Amino acid sequence: MLAVAGMAIHCFLRFAFMPVSWPLWALQAPLWVVLALGGIPLVWGLLRKALRREFGSDLLAGISILTSVALQEYLAGSFVVLMLSGGEALEAYAVGRASAVLDALARRMPNLAHLQKEGQVVDATLEQIQVGDRVVVFPHEISPVDGLVVEGRGSMDESYLTGEPYRNEKIVGSEVMSGAINGDSSLTVQATALAKDSRHAKIMEVMRDSEERRPQMRRLGDQMGAWYTPLAVTLALLAWVLSGEPRRFLAVLVVATPCPLLIAIPVAIIGAISLAARRGIIVRDPSVLEQVDNCRTMILDKTGTMTCGRAVLTSVTPFESFREEQCLSLAASLERYSRHPLAQAISQAARQRGLVLEEAQAIREAPGKGMVGTIGEFEVELTGRKKLEPAQAERLAAKEHGLEAVLLVDGKLAAVFSFHDEPRADTRNFLEHLHVNHRIQKLMVVSGDREEEVRFLAKQVGLIPGLPDVLTELHAGQTPEQKVALVRAETLLGSTLYIGDGINDAPALAAATVGLALGQASDVTTEAAGAVVLDSSLKRVDEFMHIGRRMKRIALQSAVGGMALSVVGMVAAALGWLPPLAGAIAQEVIDLVAVLNALRMAYTPASLSDYQEPYRGGSDNTGVR
Repeated sequence: MLAVAGMAIHCFLRFAFMPVSWPLWALQAPLWVVLALGGIPLVWGLLRKALRREFGSDLLAGISILTSVALQEYLAGSFVVLMLSGGEALEAYAVGRASAVLDALARRMPNLAHLQKEGQVVDATLEQIQVGDRVVVFPHEISPVDGLVVEGRGSMDESYLTGEPYRNEKIVGSEVMSGAINGDSSLTVQATALAKDSRHAKIMEVMRDSEERRPQMRRLGDQMGAWYTPLAVTLALLAWVLSGEPRRFLAVLVVATPCPLLIAIPVAIIGAISLAARRGIIVRDPSVLEQVDNCRTMILDKTGTMTCGRAVLTSVTPFESFREEQCLSLAASLERYSRHPLAQAISQAARQRGLVLEEAQAIREAPGKGMVGTIGEFEVELTGRKKLEPAQAERLAAKEHGLEAVLLVDGKLAAVFSFHDEPRADTRNFLEHLHVNHRIQKLMVVSGDREEEVRFLAKQVGLIPGLPDVLTELHAGQTPEQKVALVRAETLLGSTLYIGDGINDAPALAAATVGLALGQASDVTTEAAGAVVLDSSLKRVDEFMHIGRRMKRIALQSAVGGMALSVVGMVAAALGWLPPLAGAIAQEVIDLVAVLNALRMAYTPASLSDYQEPYRGGSDNTGVR
């Protein structure tokens, strides 16, 4: 504002009263104020950096200001002050635009929560909410806590976390995340974490950390400036020596002021962080955005990454006179009262077949011993083969893969239920497009499961017999230590991208070039990863890879393009075609173009993914339909 005001007053005094003869000092006084109040602090800051042997591209601006004062080109010097201060203002504006998601996250959380206490609902601050307290979330309010629904039934919008435009049904026992928007029904939620430890607080923490870190792409800008500054000074000296006009020295330096190099790259990075956050991807380490496009080896954890992380009933094998549908109906009638991981798979299979369930009585579920209940005239028990009598166990076939449950009716062996972890609906399509669209040359699957289970999944998703032009490796029975050793060995050969979701993946995530945590992983996994995909869809992984590629392209476009235009202007100034004042104006235009180009990174393009997801019915975004 000072630079603009000073130059405006100078031009007004100089051109508005042409007949009036103004003394020179009166015309130049506003420019002296600009150079004194605006230029001296800038030059002093650059001098301090030079004394620390930090020679950046902005050193050119300091030389330009000093030279303009020495040659009494005060208007050109004021333009340099305007470029530097204006560049900082543009950067602040760009950071504000690119950081809008973080600001929105901070604003969306309520300051008060409706605490249910002794039958009454009272308002309390978030800091007063303790683990175990019951909080009422009224219709269309934002959930202030992480917790479990204990009363009510409704739905919540969690799109800012998952990136999917769906409302998720909430019943008693459903998990609720802080920041989710409630639907039309009131829900009572029991807090499972303090406000400072909530999912929303964790997201805020990693978002702040992302913006505070100095990204590697900015260091690339410093490296580019290391040769750009000597080039500009050399060209300016040659113009002065060959022409004998010191003003050409000033003109070249004014045009060379490298604001595009200093501002455009960080603006592009912050824009990429913002864009990723809007897609449900939290970037903890901005350097992964640069590195992900260089990865030619992808390492995938199996369970929860390539699969849904939940059991699906694959077969029912009845014995003696029992029928398959009869056994499934009895098992589902009993399991609907259970919270065991296999219970949902049995109940879902029964619903898909349209079976009628009966009421169960005298239900008992001892930990580790299965579930027992009475259904009609039968006593029904679901257990494992290790709980069977030797004679009954001998009748079972050898276990091939996956999980199983055994159904006993009145003590007799009735059926065996077989389960496996279902592949994600998009796994096959995602893997098939990696080589063509992302130049992945090696694909590795690592898992702690048995080899037969890993090979079974690999066959389902098309990794056996193998993907075209991609070297495929399967590694089963891997401990966390073995995973780390495997990742480190591959990283020595080239850049690696590791994708995992469990705590046992945390060391491998940290060891890889780019560690990507998939899903709402544990805090340990989140801390180890360079980026976190909050959604469970592999499409978000694909979008993350494209965001990294797009960021790198736009950052280099802005920096290299701005420098190229500056070099053209420097040559014109060296030849005497651009006087110092015109050179300053030309450089201001170059700065604006470079920053505006970098700001494109913050806007969502028409498409960020280049493979076709399979159709999924319903609102469940993880299972196959």
